Amino acid sequence: MRKAIQILKGHHTMDGAGVKLYRVFGGPSTVDLTDPFLLLDFFGSSDPKDYIAGFPWHPHRGIETVTYMLKGRVKHEDSTGMSGVIETGDIQWMTAGGGIFHQEMPEVNADGEMRGFQLWLNLPQEKKMITPKYRNLRSNSIPQITLDNGVKVKVVVGKAGDVVGPIKDTLVDAQYLEVEIPPETTFIHDLKDGYTALAFAFSGEGYPDPSGSKKLREGELAVYNRDGRAVSIRAGEEGLKILLLSGRPLEEPVAWYGPIVMNYEYEIREAFRELQEGTFVKTRAEVEDYE
Repeated sequence: MRKAIQILKGHHTMDGAGVKLYRVFGGPSTVDLTDPFLLLDFFGSSDPKDYIAGFPWHPHRGIETVTYMLKGRVKHEDSTGMSGVIETGDIQWMTAGGGIFHQEMPEVNADGEMRGFQLWLNLPQEKKMITPKYRNLRSNSIPQITLDNGVKVKVVVGKAGDVVGPIKDTLVDAQYLEVEIPPETTFIHDLKDGYTALAFAFSGEGYPDPSGSKKLREGELAVYNRDGRAVSIRAGEEGLKILLLSGRPLEEPVAWYGPIVMNYEYEIREAFRELQEGTFVKTRAEVEDYE
């Protein structure tokens, strides 16, 4: 069984045009620890003023962004005319690859509430300039399994029990699961030895490993050691909801400036030169819809 080597607390910040969010991790201080995952934001508010300004036009290169809407609507549009809406329960798995210039603008629901996640994954050097792609997963295309002990798992990428997630050709070998663990119940899940594993608690609290020496509270991230083939997570008295992420570390140099993540500084300079010259976007993105 894996051991939780660290419990990280995120911080409240603002991004985009003034969107209030909770940054679970992200930046040079955690990039080696969470490799291949770069950043995880959790956003949630019932006050539209906290999010309605959205994320106006901005570039991405060298990464993938995964937007998961727990509640609410976000309209997406890029500079080539591609557009769509991510609604409650939907996920957009966007491969920025060689370059996307887009905006993500929230829309207000009847009750004004919006909640969700955005995860950034790094791409390996040989795939950073790949053709961009959108994978659009509607809520009914994401399978869920209820295990014998009552644990519920939504499988986006990876496997739980005999259920396999709809995305099977990720550019980095990874797992992305949403797990709901009933009170005083243990969830055991297999992982690949040597892979990074992270568990973010977004509701409730519990214990991230069998030792019971560390407690995982709402808003905290458990970072596991990379030795071992399983995690064992036990919920507390009120149950526990987590995002469970695992992936093969890239162990490559990282040059990171805002929404552009490459391997070397000269590649960052080249990206900004192309933005100024209007040559940043190389090709129209591919689209794969999961209904």
